[in-house]
Amino acid sequence: MLRWVAFLLFFLLIGLQIRLWSPHGGLPEVISLRSAVKKQAMEDKRLQRRNQALAADVYDLKHGNEAIEARARAELGLVKPGEIFYQVVPRSSTSN
Repeated sequence: MLRWVAFLLFFLLIGLQIRLWSPHGGLPEVISLRSAVKKQAMEDKRLQRRNQALAADVYDLKHGNEAIEARARAELGLVKPGEIFYQVVPRSSTSN
């Protein structure tokens, strides 16, 4: 009787080892999933930093005229009344 229990436990151990080292649901899959989780966590941190920067921009645009003015000048090329706008165009090397 003890012999049968030992054989049963031995085959159970072999079955568990096969399951552990198989590519489907075993250790290799766990390693690849951990790697995917690390990559996703890095991407999440990058997107969180981007979202914080965008939220700061939105706050500045809602609560301050300076941010609106700076954006209008930089993106739209607007000037205040009475200001003079100078645009410096570099020489191209083909016009020599």
